[in-house]
Amino acid sequence: METQPRPPPPRLFQVATAPLQAFFRLEASSGILLALCAVAAMLWANSPWSAGYGALFDAPLSLGLGGATFHFTFREFINDGLMTVFFFLVGMEIKRELATGELRTVSRALLPLIAALGGMVVPAAVYIALNAGTPAMKGWAIPMATDIAFAIGCLTLLKGRVSHGLVVFLTALAIFDDIGGILVIALFYGSGLHVEWLLGGLGLTGVLWACNHYYVRNGVVYALLGTALWYALHHGGIHSTIAGVITGMMIPARPVRRGREVLEELRGFIDELLRAPQDEAVRTQQLLHIEEQLEDIEPPLTRFVHLWHGWVSYGIVPLFALANSGIDVRGMHLADLLAPLPLGVLLGLFVGKQVGIFLFTWVAVKAGVSEMPGGSGLGQLHGVAVVAGIGFTVALFVAGLAFAQEPALLSQAKLGILLGSLLSGGVGYGILRLARPPRPQEG
Repeated sequence: METQPRPPPPRLFQVATAPLQAFFRLEASSGILLALCAVAAMLWANSPWSAGYGALFDAPLSLGLGGATFHFTFREFINDGLMTVFFFLVGMEIKRELATGELRTVSRALLPLIAALGGMVVPAAVYIALNAGTPAMKGWAIPMATDIAFAIGCLTLLKGRVSHGLVVFLTALAIFDDIGGILVIALFYGSGLHVEWLLGGLGLTGVLWACNHYYVRNGVVYALLGTALWYALHHGGIHSTIAGVITGMMIPARPVRRGREVLEELRGFIDELLRAPQDEAVRTQQLLHIEEQLEDIEPPLTRFVHLWHGWVSYGIVPLFALANSGIDVRGMHLADLLAPLPLGVLLGLFVGKQVGIFLFTWVAVKAGVSEMPGGSGLGQLHGVAVVAGIGFTVALFVAGLAFAQEPALLSQAKLGILLGSLLSGGVGYGILRLARPPRPQEG
């Protein structure tokens, strides 16, 4: 018996949800939502209701687990807990690019790696030059980060004026940037190492490696092991969000069987189905068999990325921006912005990033390491280098680690991040609008 088609949703419902559906189909939508949350946090923190902003994100929470009770604020839950899921997604995306993507060969990876080194070393040097010998010195890593969601969102708004090769170049650069930022967080922003806990973390990493090697596909297994690793690293003195990266890197990235082999088997199976009579119960069982076969050609990493991408892009990261972008600027003056800390962050992002990325890339191209990405001109390369100075999410994260116990310095760092990112995005967009667009064969 044929099932009846479902009736279409009411016309009013379609009209009401159409703008929302169009927004989420837009490639830049996650970056736009992130920007809106940052603006909302700034407005809230400087409004007559600013006390409510602090009360919400500084609200104390507690969690009992066995005989232990953990005490933390709502902001700490977001920054140390939910952001671990963000870093889990980062770890999976890094592994995907290394295994099957743009970074799978040395020749493809070399130019964005060189550019990323320039985009980390020069901004840090700019910051250090302005803050050496001061209490703000420990924030030297803040301007090293590129926010991939904002940066790619900015390029998305310039469709047709930026070559596909440059978009790939910026994506790969930002991935290497993420790797550098992860190493910096792990090595320089811990809380004192405890060997016994780190050995436990090493053992858990070994178990995760075994799960990857023997192709474990159950997400619950990785969730439990990742949570245990988070706990071990938290007590071991390495920032606990690194557990997310390690777990993400251990998700299997290749299918268990070749796609052609599975599809050939299914072709014969489906041919038999079409010839044989069947009732509804048999059909359901056969459809489940087809679904199980298709799962063999979808790597767990791809499935997990699809599962978590929306939650991270439209939930966790915007919530992080809302919790960490609220800077009370009432009573601040221009002299406050010209202080070494915010100026170091601002210039590190806006000047250091573009100089480091552009100069290192140009030298590498002239030395014959690689061709110009996407066959682009110097104008487009410069515009992308400026856009890479948008250092929002990871920069705010590093600032929170560097100045966790110094709220005045943290506010200054956040101000530098917001202004540096805004300047980089606006000027980079303008340069790319004015630069000669790529020829059709370059895209």
